[in-house]
Amino acid sequence: MKKYLIILLLFFEGFGLAFSQTDSTEVTKEKNVDKLFDLGDQVVELISGEKWAFIPAVVYSPETSLGLGVRAIRVFRFKGEGKDVLRPSTLPITLLHTFNNQTVFTTELDLWASENRDYFNGRLELSNFPFRYFGIGNEIPTDEGESYSTRYAYIHLNYERNIIRGLYIGPRYEFRIDDIYDRVPNGILEGGQPLGFDGQRISGLGFGIRLDNRDNIFQPSKGWFNRIGWMSFQSFLGSEFTFNQYTIDLRKYLKTFEHQSFALQSWWSFTTGNAPFQHLSLTGGSDRMRGYFEGKFRDRHAMVQQVEYRFSVYRNLGLVVFGHGGQVATELGDFRLKRMKYGAGVGFRYRLNEEGLNIRLDIAFGDQRAFYFGLNEVI
Repeated sequence: MKKYLIILLLFFEGFGLAFSQTDSTEVTKEKNVDKLFDLGDQVVELISGEKWAFIPAVVYSPETSLGLGVRAIRVFRFKGEGKDVLRPSTLPITLLHTFNNQTVFTTELDLWASENRDYFNGRLELSNFPFRYFGIGNEIPTDEGESYSTRYAYIHLNYERNIIRGLYIGPRYEFRIDDIYDRVPNGILEGGQPLGFDGQRISGLGFGIRLDNRDNIFQPSKGWFNRIGWMSFQSFLGSEFTFNQYTIDLRKYLKTFEHQSFALQSWWSFTTGNAPFQHLSLTGGSDRMRGYFEGKFRDRHAMVQQVEYRFSVYRNLGLVVFGHGGQVATELGDFRLKRMKYGAGVGFRYRLNEEGLNIRLDIAFGDQRAFYFGLNEVI
């Protein structure tokens, strides 16, 4: 992803050049900007191969700090089915080490086949991951959190079949094992001893129903993406903890003007049974409520409402303005408007290919100012 950072630097430099030229003609300014965008496009084309792109990886978020590594990514269509019929599939493989001393290996296959009637998603993640624990609840005992470290392996397998236009159903399997090897002595994690404080093993089966009629999977401007999911973790599947988790993810995309659109999301998570603290419903992070540390607020139930306004600026460059609010609760009746936590921000986008795959740089304000640098849209 080093190429993404180069492109962003070129973009910022380009704006400086465009608006500092002493030449008074707009034509000269436009030519200068065009040259820089042409150079950015050439960098993307140079590093991207016909099938695979092998690139340095650069990520940034409050949870990881700066992360450096290598990534291979392939965007393809299964068995050569028609471009106008089949959605693109992706296979990224990433090895990353962060300035927070976190090491992560991930690979995730997102596969469309049979003229979009079959969908498969599988993810493998192996990590050595120092992280932070803040406690449980919408009001937490520490605003700074305390450190702990875990080595974990995670896998999920998800298959869905299209039964009628836009409606998919199918099973899901999840497995995760954690070895927590470093805790603060007598801290809030060791002292409070929430379920999973000394490690965990979970294994569960579930089912999902999804309505998906987006016009583009990377950069939708109209349509719906709605998913209802249920996961059950049981001892007969090899799980040390017995619990159920239900999620509702509702998204609507509205095109307003040419190259401008709204994206709206209403996300809910409900947990019953004896769930380890790692699998309680939580908010924060790069996907839900940017500007809040991921997992800073966690409890049995959580909800997040998000909205983005996206618009094109020039060629492959776009801007996003976003806002969100959310909370966690022990009981459903505890959800209150006055308990909502809010945030907002602005983001830059650079389109990498004709499919609409973007790199993004977001600046968010919640209970902290935070920066996020990565791939794909949030909603």
